[in-house]
Amino acid sequence: MIPGTIPDIVLMDIHLSGISGIECVRKLKPSLGFTQFTMCTVYEDNENVFGSLCAGATGYLLKNSPPTKITDAITELFHGGSPMSSVIARKVIQTFKPSQEQSREIEKLTGRERELLDLLAKGYRYKEIADRLTISFETVRTHIHNIYEKLHVQSRTEALNKIYPR
Repeated sequence: MIPGTIPDIVLMDIHLSGISGIECVRKLKPSLGFTQFTMCTVYEDNENVFGSLCAGATGYLLKNSPPTKITDAITELFHGGSPMSSVIARKVIQTFKPSQEQSREIEKLTGRERELLDLLAKGYRYKEIADRLTISFETVRTHIHNIYEKLHVQSRTEALNKIYPR
């Protein structure tokens, strides 16, 4: 119904039936250039946050925000702002960390772990990495687990974003 009504503002959830809210924004934004999309969701991981913003969302709020914060965010959005929950704003700001911190993160990793991370960045799957490096699948999993622990992340996307910021 959104394309037919051409709303000024849409509060979009990420978890929808049939299509993700991120994909919905990605499809609608080109034809609804003036409509402002704000994600209003429970997800605060980097993959969903940056996926939403890259898809065309102008703001990102967590559902546990107080109702007054959500209504203030709608007003802010209407007046040209980009409202974000403070936790989300911090994630966005951290993507602009100085390269000195980035190099400290890289120094935590062994040469083999950096090699695996480079292959992950190129899109290789665990099995392909194992074959390419002639190591077992379980060894790859162990290295990946160690990388995640050293970088304090929980996913491939978070690890890659931490080492190779946008």
